[in-house]
Amino acid sequence: MKLSQRISISFGSNLQEARFIERPNRFIIRCQLQENANKSGGTAQGEVVEAHLPDPGRLKELLFPENKVWLRPAASPRRKTAWSAVLCEVPGGNNLVSLDSTLPNRLIARALRASAMQEFAGWSLVRPEFQMGSSRWDFLLTGAGGQRLVLEVKSVTLVKDGVGLFPDAVTRRGAKHVRKLAEIARCQDWQTAILFVVQREDVQLIRAAEKIDPDFAAALLEARTAGVKVFGRKCQLTIQEAVLAERVAVE
Repeated sequence: MKLSQRISISFGSNLQEARFIERPNRFIIRCQLQENANKSGGTAQGEVVEAHLPDPGRLKELLFPENKVWLRPAASPRRKTAWSAVLCEVPGGNNLVSLDSTLPNRLIARALRASAMQEFAGWSLVRPEFQMGSSRWDFLLTGAGGQRLVLEVKSVTLVKDGVGLFPDAVTRRGAKHVRKLAEIARCQDWQTAILFVVQREDVQLIRAAEKIDPDFAAALLEARTAGVKVFGRKCQLTIQEAVLAERVAVE
């Protein structure tokens, strides 16, 4: 199911193509700039640079030597790295995938404010980053009759044979959050939902990555049994923008 209106985020006009070399740590990648990739005239063609990686996930299927990546010059000169990673090419070269784990939340915030998603028809955004007890949730929504809905968004980048898999590494915090959502779902006048957003287009189905994190898969099953609603969406990506696209079934 498509959105009632187009929801997108622009990457701007200054993305620079590079080739991935290595990942020294979770938040830094080393790349070689390509073609006319000059930063304010101070970076020569082919120079090796370091870029901030705003996705701490494993990403081994995406970040391998010589794969194409796109970088954005850092907005602040005080940054330790002069570049930020934005996109990379999916193996096979036919699709792009976002390397920014905050992108799904920004897209969903826009979609909620615009009431663009049918799965949340009748619900209005109260605020993002809602604190409840010791947990912080992505969004709080309100509906008719004073009901409230806690929404958690999960970023998906791992896809195998058309199936989006989450997580791509063991996430004890993720499993704990899902079980907490199940507890909230049992409370009167509260509803809860999880929205998996696949940051690429080559996906037909989403499921928990049971082989990677069986505890998260078990927690998701428990949550659904408790009444937590589970939805999926995918994105269309170009080097110009990310567009929130149609729904994807979650198995």
